[in-house]
Amino acid sequence: MSPITQASHAFPAEHFLNRELSFLAFNRRVLAQAQDKNSPLLERLRFLCIVSSNMDEFFEIRVAGLKEQIRARASRLTADGKTPQEAFRVVALAAHAIVEEQYRIFNEETLPALAAEGIHFVRRTLWNDATRAWIRGYFDREVMPLLTPLGLDPSHPFPRLLNKSLNFVVELQGKDAFGRGSNAAIVQAPRLLPRVVQLPRELSDAPYSFVFLSSILHEFVGELFAGMSVLGCYQFRVTRNSDLFVDEEEVTNLRTKLQGELPHRHFGDAVRLEVANNCSRAMTDFLLAQVGLREEDLYRVNGPVNLVRLTQTPDWIDRPDLKFPAHAPSLPDSLGKGALLFPRLRQGDVLLHHPYQSFSPVIEFLREAANDPQVAAIKMTVYRTGTDSELMRSLIRAAQNGKEVTVVVELMARFDEEANISWATQLEEAGAHVVYGVVGYKVHAKMLLIVRREEGQLRRYVHLGTGNYHPKTARLYCDFGLMTANEEIGDDIAEVFKQLTGLGRARALKHLWQAPFTLHPNIIAHIRAETEAARAGRKARIIAKMNSLLEPEVIHALYDASRAGARIDLIVRGVCALKPGVPGLSENIRVRSIIGRFLEHHRIFYFYADGAESLYLSSADWMERNFFRRIELAFPVLDARLKKRVIQEGLRPYLADNSQAWEMKSDGEYARKTPGRAKPRAAQESLLKILV
Repeated sequence: MSPITQASHAFPAEHFLNRELSFLAFNRRVLAQAQDKNSPLLERLRFLCIVSSNMDEFFEIRVAGLKEQIRARASRLTADGKTPQEAFRVVALAAHAIVEEQYRIFNEETLPALAAEGIHFVRRTLWNDATRAWIRGYFDREVMPLLTPLGLDPSHPFPRLLNKSLNFVVELQGKDAFGRGSNAAIVQAPRLLPRVVQLPRELSDAPYSFVFLSSILHEFVGELFAGMSVLGCYQFRVTRNSDLFVDEEEVTNLRTKLQGELPHRHFGDAVRLEVANNCSRAMTDFLLAQVGLREEDLYRVNGPVNLVRLTQTPDWIDRPDLKFPAHAPSLPDSLGKGALLFPRLRQGDVLLHHPYQSFSPVIEFLREAANDPQVAAIKMTVYRTGTDSELMRSLIRAAQNGKEVTVVVELMARFDEEANISWATQLEEAGAHVVYGVVGYKVHAKMLLIVRREEGQLRRYVHLGTGNYHPKTARLYCDFGLMTANEEIGDDIAEVFKQLTGLGRARALKHLWQAPFTLHPNIIAHIRAETEAARAGRKARIIAKMNSLLEPEVIHALYDASRAGARIDLIVRGVCALKPGVPGLSENIRVRSIIGRFLEHHRIFYFYADGAESLYLSSADWMERNFFRRIELAFPVLDARLKKRVIQEGLRPYLADNSQAWEMKSDGEYARKTPGRAKPRAAQESLLKILV
């Protein structure tokens, strides 16, 4: 079985929405959460920070890619028919509008609302003598010793600044100790310092008072330039291209090559310049010239240039009434406290719905396996798992205990490369077999296989998931995990691991759909089966939940199904290139996005199938990269009771949501659903009540 190559069909450009604009529309929906009075105040502050984090990655990867295409004079059009130059122009306009609105909300809504609750971010103009004295002491003790002012002159050219680092450009007048008359200097804020500093309670009438590190540096920057006059001090930040390019077919050791490339990520080509809105025009032009950017790449902001660094501020504030209610994930009824997993799985499959249900059974599953003398082998894929992982420690312990441990580590997991290299090294040192998948394909499938000797024979136990083996994100991301001892599922997983670690042709799998072989053809085939059912006058129904929908052939298959009369609901959290509700094309398709307390992450594919209700969970979105350039899995829920659970928990609440749901119009704009006179329904809130 050979990999399926990407289809080369030329579909009409007017049938697609722009990918980058669709992402920015998603970020506008996140921004709306920062204004939602139904969300607790400190959570609204977090949503503002999430918007900044999303924008950072958007510029580091997507805008950087557009700029590379423009630089290379690429002629390839986007799916919606735009040249790279046209796409960049519309994206820049939309991005500027989002940033402007974000800071308006921050200054006009968030900060006043926080102040009303006794949470103050104190401006320099409001410091009293006692406050200023304390801050001066903090500056002398904690800040000044770490600062390295860089004067700009022929001997000291403009420095190569770290990606997204906080910097200050200082306008100066006068001469220094050597008689030099440079009129500018750069001061980089130390990365170890917090960007927000909490003031002692006795210095303020408010319960919580904070100052920005930028305010402290502004106030005392003159201390760095004795005998010279500071005419101006302006914070700024440069965002750089952070995508790594490694030609896997041209390197003999991918891990060594990546280790050499990672330091360069911080110094890629500049793609965005953020400056304080009080920065002088002359200094702004100077900075643009130094980093090689133009006016359209400039973002003037009224506030801190990096709101991401405010993310942890709510954790320092003991106000439960201003945060989401604490949530303790539950365990399924079938997994009582202290229950041994291997005997339980021999009785039947177990479904876990995170974050409503705990991730601890997965951790315990691997911990049991590592220590169980009957376990002979463990195989696992690792995409994102974090720098501190009990799962990885269990794998290391299993290898030390003499078990055959094989770990497929995806070194090209964006922004997790360094952590994955570290774990790969530790696993190898413990005696585990570590492989890096298949050249040219990212291993994105989430699977764990445990082989145990029972009654004289070997038995396989499996965990499959829609999300990463990452306990921290399992408390924040909505995902399903399936634990099973089904022999045929175990055979399929063993076959996939054999593909990843060895050589030879891929064999047909009994139950799993696998990219890049059968996932795309099976999705298309199931959509077409619903299309034929609709044409024949039978009931036809498709419901699909995912993060992104972009692949052109799948989109056009959905259009065909809609024209035939099939009823289609798509729950797409983020980017969606399909246009719903277009007469004669997609009037039977509805697209909605759910934005709430948790990040919607599970992928669920439902086809009515003449009443058989074919249901698959997956690690894959409906994108070209997932279908053709990744190792992905879609796995069926074979247990009728668990299949019903997935429909009742993973689909129906989202289709009924009239409070956190946004419905897409045919032009790509979204309108938030409101309950009106109906009973308010929010999928995540209802699941929190059900799965306790």
